[in-house]
Amino acid sequence: MQKKIQQVKTLLDALPYIKKFKQKTIVVKYGGSAQINTLLKDKFAQDIVLLYLVGLRPIIVHGGGKKIDSMLEKLKIQSEFVDGFRVTNEQIMEVAEMVLSGNINKEITTLLNYHGGKAIGITGKDANFIKAKPLKKGKYGIVGNITKVDKKVLKTLLKKNFIPVIAPIAAGDSANHTGYNINADLCASKIAVAIKAKKIIFLTDTKGILDKDKHLITSLDKKEVNRLKLNGVITKGMLPKVDACLNALKGGVKSAQIIDGRVEHSLLLELFTSDGIGTMITQTKKSEIKCL
Repeated sequence: MQKKIQQVKTLLDALPYIKKFKQKTIVVKYGGSAQINTLLKDKFAQDIVLLYLVGLRPIIVHGGGKKIDSMLEKLKIQSEFVDGFRVTNEQIMEVAEMVLSGNINKEITTLLNYHGGKAIGITGKDANFIKAKPLKKGKYGIVGNITKVDKKVLKTLLKKNFIPVIAPIAAGDSANHTGYNINADLCASKIAVAIKAKKIIFLTDTKGILDKDKHLITSLDKKEVNRLKLNGVITKGMLPKVDACLNALKGGVKSAQIIDGRVEHSLLLELFTSDGIGTMITQTKKSEIKCL
């Protein structure tokens, strides 16, 4: 009986947060180990479906770099990275689209539907809802910079109670264009701004943003983020995620969160508990940085 009472108490503790986010749109950038590990994939799907069933409106944007690497290796196609971007020609773009929209995207939608959701997988080519132009004048080949997100497409899907699962591929300007490979962090940020999301969450393979002593920083504002970047505390793979967070905040998203996707049910811990997990970034905050 005591165990059952504790279960009820846990549900009641989550109630204020369920009320807070009910009917609110959240964008989740899905990547890292949470997208590779079989157990974590299943837990992630359960989390999203629970959010969906209690009234939140989740949108998922996923990457797939490791699977693209694996497929390119199998096909003996070499690729290189410049400034953190995969230099993409037509051959690599064909493989990237096959993996992202034909493999990963359908795997995610299948899991969500199995657990009771109503998920639909799309790319930016569908209804031309994401358009792009070459990033830095084609320095990275067919890597795109998003110029437009048609929010009407997403709003229609949400109104019909779908969970959109989006592969980061954008449409070009002509019928014969191969499409653009888009950085998934940037894609999630642009979508969050277009749809006026309440929150954007990035699942990563770290606890969040760490200070110089490797302690988790639980909250930051824009000014503090820029200071940590200048001091070399935020570097390498965390930079594009942090920049995506700042872009989302600049566009009107209320808060951005970087959380550890290796933790089971990390989404629920972030959204439905008082402490949350990971690092929250906001435009401004009154309290000082708190470290764990």
